[in-house]
Amino acid sequence: MKIRLLSALAAIFFVAVGVFVYNDKPPAPDIALTTLQGERLDTASLRGKVVLVNFWATTCTSCIAELPKLIATHEKFKARGLETLAVAMDYDPPEQVRAFVEKNALPFIVAPDARGAAAQAFGGVRLTPTTFLIDRQGRIQKKYLGEPSFDELNALLEELLGKAA
Repeated sequence: MKIRLLSALAAIFFVAVGVFVYNDKPPAPDIALTTLQGERLDTASLRGKVVLVNFWATTCTSCIAELPKLIATHEKFKARGLETLAVAMDYDPPEQVRAFVEKNALPFIVAPDARGAAAQAFGGVRLTPTTFLIDRQGRIQKKYLGEPSFDELNALLEELLGKAA
């Protein structure tokens, strides 16, 4: 009888731990970047907002193709607390990034990752586009390799922006 009870308790314990681990979202790394406008940006200062961090490059055709949808998503949700941060990869020359941003009038924060520290902090990002969705508490809710399903992303943004900080 005691063995069955102990076995049942052990099973409940392992299920509870498994549920906790499965549902636990990792914290986004705190990174510091300098924007194209020369302003220092520390991602810890964005806590309380939902943040979309998009790693991209001016030479990435998939990045350029997803840009109109990324801009539309930013415009749709920015008034509700979405912050979009486009991080240009370390191999993308800053002046090329600046020219691209000016030509395309990107409406969100753009920061070159000159030394690749941001990409490294986010798990060694090398493929572009790679996008991370971070909730108000600073936890990574979703990672997208390649262009996200913007219908799915927008639905998730609706949910996250509807929650209090």
